Parts: sequence; C-alpha cells; structure tokens
Amino acid sequence: MKKEVKEIEFEIKETNKEEDGCTYTLSLTIPSSYGWLEDVYFIIRENDENIMYPLTYEEEKSGKITFTSNIFLPTRALYNYFLSFKANNEIYNITKDHVRTDFDLSDAFKLSVNFDVPDWAKGKIMYHIFVDRFKKGRTAPLIEIPKRHIHTSWNEPVQLGPDQDGIWNNDFYGGDLQGIIDNLDYIKTLGVEILYLSPIVLSQSTHRYDSADFEQIDPYAGNKEDLKKLCDEAHKKGMKVILDAVFNHTGNDSKYFNEYNTFDTVGAYQSIDSPYLPFYDYEIIDGKPKFKYWWGQLNLPKCNSDGKPWREYITGKDGIIDQWFALGVDGLRLDVPDELADSMIEDIRVAVRRNKKDGLIIGEVWESPLRKGRNYISSGKGMDTVMNYNFTSSLIKYFRYGDVDELKGKLKEILYEYPDSTLFSAMLSTSTHDMTRAINLWDNDIFQENGEWPWNLKNEDLNFIRNYQLNDKYSEARDMYMAYVFALAGLPGTLSIFYGDEVGAQGIGNLNNRCPYPWGQEDRTIQTFFQQTIAPIRTTEKFLEQADTIPKEITPTHFAYERVKDDNQMLFLINRTKDYEPITIPEEYQSSKKVYTLKKSTTSLLTPYGGIAVKR
Repeated sequence: MKKEVKEIEFEIKETNKEEDGCTYTLSLTIPSSYGWLEDVYFIIRENDENIMYPLTYEEEKSGKITFTSNIFLPTRALYNYFLSFKANNEIYNITKDHVRTDFDLSDAFKLSVNFDVPDWAKGKIMYHIFVDRFKKGRTAPLIEIPKRHIHTSWNEPVQLGPDQDGIWNNDFYGGDLQGIIDNLDYIKTLGVEILYLSPIVLSQSTHRYDSADFEQIDPYAGNKEDLKKLCDEAHKKGMKVILDAVFNHTGNDSKYFNEYNTFDTVGAYQSIDSPYLPFYDYEIIDGKPKFKYWWGQLNLPKCNSDGKPWREYITGKDGIIDQWFALGVDGLRLDVPDELADSMIEDIRVAVRRNKKDGLIIGEVWESPLRKGRNYISSGKGMDTVMNYNFTSSLIKYFRYGDVDELKGKLKEILYEYPDSTLFSAMLSTSTHDMTRAINLWDNDIFQENGEWPWNLKNEDLNFIRNYQLNDKYSEARDMYMAYVFALAGLPGTLSIFYGDEVGAQGIGNLNNRCPYPWGQEDRTIQTFFQQTIAPIRTTEKFLEQADTIPKEITPTHFAYERVKDDNQMLFLINRTKDYEPITIPEEYQSSKKVYTLKKSTTSLLTPYGGIAVKR
C-alpha cells in the first residue's frame, strides 16, 4: 500500500506471505529540500517502547531521496507503526496525517499481518433476534417438554422471577426459526444483511445459554431442517446467519452433566467414569469430582476449555462447529470468551475457517479487547471482532448525561487500538439481551448516572421493573433514542438492531428486555425512521463500510464527525439537546445535494434531538 504525507511517499509491500508471518519491502522517499538525511527508521510502537528497523539509502532522483528495507513481521492483528528520520539534526516523525517533530501515538499507521475480517461483516446492518420472543411460525412446538411454562397469549408479560417451582427463565412464547423465515422480507426492509440468533440448541431455559445437547435444535425453536431452510432463504435475500455459541459451560440438566437423570447417558455428575467427565473443569476431592461453575451458578457447570476432549468435541473434525456450518451457518458469536482459553478460541477459528474461508467470529467482550492482557484478537489467530459494549456505553452516556470526556476518550481508544477490520465489523448495538431496551435508556430518573454501565438501575425491585412504563415521558425518550441511533448510523462498525427496537419495544433490566415483539402495536414513527433514513445511509453509502473516522466536535450540545474514504466524504452532526442548535458546516459541503436529515434539521440549524448527514 502506498501512502503520501506532505510530499513524503511511503510504500509497504507484501513480498512473501507465510503461515506465521509476512515479509515486507519498505520504500520511503523524502524531498531533498529537508537537507542532509540520516537515521531513517521504520518504528513499531509496542508496550510503550519503540522497535526500530533501519532503512538504507537507495538512490537520489529528481530532488527526492529514497530509502528501502526488507522486514519480516510475525502474524498479528495489529501493529502500530510510524517512520522517523533526522534532517539537519532535527528528528521528524511521519504518521498518517503529519510530518512533525513531536509525536502523538494516536496518529500512528496501522498494519495487520495475516489478519482480516470478511468484507460481508464490515459496516452492515445486523438484526439480533432472541428467538423465543420474535415470532411464532408453528402453532405448537415440535415436541412438548414437561415443566416448561407456555404463555397462552403472545401479549402476556414476561415472567421476571422464578416460577412456582422456583425455576427461572422457564416461560416460553413459542417464537421459532419458522417465524423468522416467514418475516425475512420485513427484516430486509430494515437494510439487514446479517442475522444474529440467540442460542437455539436444546437447553433447559428460554434463553438457552445453558445447553443440554449441542447436537439438537431445541424443539421449541424447530429442527435442523428449519435451520438449514433459514440459512438458505436468508442467503437468497443477501443475508448471512450467525449463531450464538455457548462453549464455556453447559447446563446441569444436560446429556453431558445429567444431574437430574433426564437423559439416557451417564453424565459427569453421575459417575467418575462418565465419558463426559473430561469435558468439565473439576478437581478430585475425597475420590469425587468437585466441579467449577460459571460465576458460582450451580446450573452452569464450567467446561475445561484448555482440555483436549472438550476442544475436540466442539472444534474437531465432525464436531459441533462442523455440524452447524454444514447447515449453512456463516459465523459465530462467542459467549463469554473472556473465560475461554486462548487455545480453544484459536481452535474455534481454525474450525470456522475450515468450513468457510470467510466465516466470522464475534466475541462478547464488554471492555476494550486490546486491554485485557489476552491474545484472542491481538494474536490474529482468534476472534475477528467484538460486541463493543464499551463504546456504545460511552455514546449512551453522552446522549443521556452529556458526558463529553467519556465519549472523546472511548472514540479515540477504538480508532487507535482496534485493528481496522475489527473496528469496521464491531457491533454498534441499539440495545441487547443483556441491557435495558433502547427506548427506556433515556429516562434519567431510574438509572445510576455514575454507574459502570449507563443501564444500571437505581432500583432493581421486580415489581418496579414489571410495572414501569415511560408513558408521559415516551415522546421525548423516543426523540433522544432516535438521535442516538442517527449517530450510530454513520460510525464505524456493524449497526445491530435488537429485535423490536426498531418499533419502540420497551423493557427495563433483565428479563423484561426480552419481551415478545409487539406485533400490531409497533411505533410506526420509529419504524419508518429505520426503514427510510437509517437503512439508506448504511446500504446506499457503501464507502462508510471501511472509511476513516475523523472526530470533529464533541460538545455538551452536539456531536460531529466525518467519514472519509478516497474521494468520498460525509459529515454527521447530531443535537443531543431539546433546544435548537445553529451550525455552520464547512464550505466544501455547502453545495451538497446528498443530505440525510432527522427531525427536519438543515445545514444551518439542528432541530431539538435532530441530526443531519451531508455527503460531499
């Protein structure tokens, strides 16, 4: 790739690619007007230290001096680098936008070696479906399972606490894969190109994060034929399908653990001689296995992700990943990868790419993935991207509380620390199954303003959660929410719509956020906004998928940023207040005829909670 910064030309060209890294030829051409040149280096910044590779003099021609070198770099998701030279005893640093004597690491170039994310996952719109709560396709499940509570009406409230037998997450509405298939045309009107499904394998609860048998589809969701049909039909409509993969633990009521003798297997709980015992993380005390449980939850025995038996079962030939991809799946979202061994995550990548060269792996990482002391992205051999909670959290805090510093810091962090392909595919969620519904987030009275996450409630009483509705605050909350989504629409990453957010579905806290899709009670104003404003921005302005992001202004009143790629430029401005905000856009945008607006904003005035996107 060639780069030019203020008449200085630099080229880094891949000359020999190997499994463990690549050899590059470097060429740097500097105008002789700088004077006597020496100490020319290609510099990788790592752990606050500089690793320096010297470039040697090649030639002087037409008033320009060229230096070259060959270097080998091991496989890695991201290298931050810059170049440096001395001219007349002054040291100059070359970064992506500047040639200067001082240095800001956030301006460093980025380079990924043997690491990239499939283009189909960059900058798209995703639809995140909690399967049981989206839509019924069948009138009854394929097989009735005893003790499960089935709602008699789609509009009944969610069971927020344990049932009469003390069991949590045991209420089912009957949403299934066929219901998704039946509504693919509707989903497509939102500009969706990726479907992300909550877990669908046989499990003991409605959320299905406590797997009972990875080799079976839960009969309340459908069967393998339904999954294959969904993948086939989605592909025909230009959509990919991602499954939630819960490989850190199983349920205790599973064929592998079998604590309640539900299955005709000898589970690890039942016998030290069980073939499934090596699947789990345990120690032998007094001749009996003492199991480890995820976060101490006794219904979720933890698997030994660093052990060969479990890894082989999931990632080996004809293993679970092979079985899922044989049905047409395109990628996985890894549940709690922080708790999986790096070795297993790397095996998962091998298995995914063995099935599809452009298969995708998203990780549920809440904090910055490059600050965890882990290799699951940085090594280039693990996950592709993340759910990006830490950034969307900062954007919510900005729109709710005007937290300028938080947004500035997080935006700078992801733009510098994430590999570009990770950044372009990271999720930008309206909300998720693990946080309050998007439209409810804008009520400042019920959340902890200084909490770790902006959806942390002041009051977690179940009766309060069950009975809470926005009511007279709904209109303003809707306006604030739409401003937030308009900001998301132009930012780098994949815009993820949690099912129902596009029609104003409400629900604060877990588990009320996993409400049934409000068929027949949709907020058409929000739905039209998604279909006629958000979808066109993402699907028409294709350059946004891999464009640079330039923060312009983040003030207590408005947020402005620019996206730039080649000859394409687009400026986004969003008002986070209930007041009119006069603006002045740069001269190069004044004559633009490609304008997207929110709340009838103009190129000179942002309306309350309004926004504008102008393409040059």
